[in-house]
Formats: sequence, C-alpha cells, structure tokens
Amino acid sequence: MENPFKFILLALLLSFVQIGCVPKGEKDKMPGMAISFDDHFIEEWYALRPVFEKYNAKVTFFVTCSDSLTPREVNLLKQLQNDGHEIGYHGTVHSRSTELIAAFGPQGYKEQELSPGLSYMENAGFKPTSYAHPGGNHNPQVDSVLFSMGFKILRDVAISRRKVFGIPIYTMAPRIMPWIYYSFDNTPLVDALLIDTDSGLTMKEMKDAIATAKNNRTTLMLFGHEPLNHKPINGEYGFDIQFLESILKEAKHQGLNFYTMSELME
Repeated sequence: MENPFKFILLALLLSFVQIGCVPKGEKDKMPGMAISFDDHFIEEWYALRPVFEKYNAKVTFFVTCSDSLTPREVNLLKQLQNDGHEIGYHGTVHSRSTELIAAFGPQGYKEQELSPGLSYMENAGFKPTSYAHPGGNHNPQVDSVLFSMGFKILRDVAISRRKVFGIPIYTMAPRIMPWIYYSFDNTPLVDALLIDTDSGLTMKEMKDAIATAKNNRTTLMLFGHEPLNHKPINGEYGFDIQFLESILKEAKHQGLNFYTMSELME
C-alpha cells in the first residue's frame, strides 16, 4: 500500500533526474501497456469489447464476489477470455487482507477471503493466475499466502494525486513514478496507476507516461473500475470511457504492445 511520504521524497529526487535509460531486463520485450479493471462490472466491461477490438487491446479483469456470478456473466467473461483478455482474481468479499490475516492467521485468511471465491471461479471454468489486492491492502505475510496458492503476479494500487480530508498531500506526474512501469525483470509485485475520474489525470500526463514506457522499453500499468459515460453519481467510482479510448489510441499511435498482467511474468 502507498506511503505518501515515500512518494514525496521520490518525486523530489526524480525531479532532478531524467528517466531515460533502458532498465535491466529482457531486451527482446516490446514496450507496452497493461490495463486492468477491478470488482464486478461484468456487463459494463463487456460493453467495451468493440473498443478493445478497435485498438487490438487485451486487458485483465480482476473479479470479486464471484459467488454472485450469474450464468450470463460467466458466459460474458468466457467470451472476453476467448478474445485474449485475462480473467484475474480480486478476492471473495473484497476485504482488508492485513486485518483478516492478523485476526485469523494465514489459514483463516485463506479460508475466508481466497478459497471460497476461487472455488466458484474454478467451477465456472476460470483458473486465475494474477491477483489484485482489494484497496491495495496487503503485507509480506498476505503476499506469501497468495504465492503459495499459485498466483504469479500480485497487483497493488498507485495514485498520482492524493488528498486527505480534502487537503492535497501530494501530486506527481506519472512519468516520474517508476513503480508503475514494468521492466520485464520477473518482479511479481507490481503497482498500477488508477485512471478513475477522481484520479485527476489529464491526457497530457498520459501521453507523457506512454512516451516514457516507449523510450525506456517498459510497460505502463494502469487500472480502473466501472466504465462511465458521465460524471460519477451516487457513490459511483470509475473511469470515463472516452478517456480510456484516448489512452488506447495514443498507445497504439506510439506503437506499444498490450499485455495481460500474467503475460508480464512470461
């Protein structure tokens, strides 16, 4: 989970350094973008299928509350999987993992948050190999349990602007946030940048971030929640569909590949 003070220090340091070197890792990997979506917006995600096809983009869908998947939702997810997208896992009840494991231990955490939902997904025909931490909440003990269950890559949350009680704590340009770029170094713990409307990101910032991935031969990792055609209302949280399409268009224009989360580890 993010530490605002760490990010402020890094931002100050990176403001004096141009990030332009090719990172260590596999040099034969093409620079790219890995986009993922969290929670249980199956119908809304499926409605984006023409957009993904338009830009030949493949993404990862991290599903939570899989016990409530309807037969129709299972079929929609299978179609998305057949299109080349990945179906990942986002927990059974979207709980705070560190609190669960502190209260009930590794086995209790596994039995309450992981195993039940995975069982529903496997019965529906899905075998997730990537996991997105609900709320970005985790610690090394939580990660250890997840790796023991066969997950290849664990995704955390990165935010370029953060406020506490409405007061700005920090603001960073995505291009100077090295933790949101994958360097093809087999690192299984990663951070993706939130693109929901409340992130405050601009298309100028996204173009700069995409150019950074291209120039450094890395993969920019992004994520959102519900696709929206309007400003969030009544507690909605999600990203603007036109903003997503602009990102996909720019990535294609700059020649980036699209990766699913598990593909980053292959």
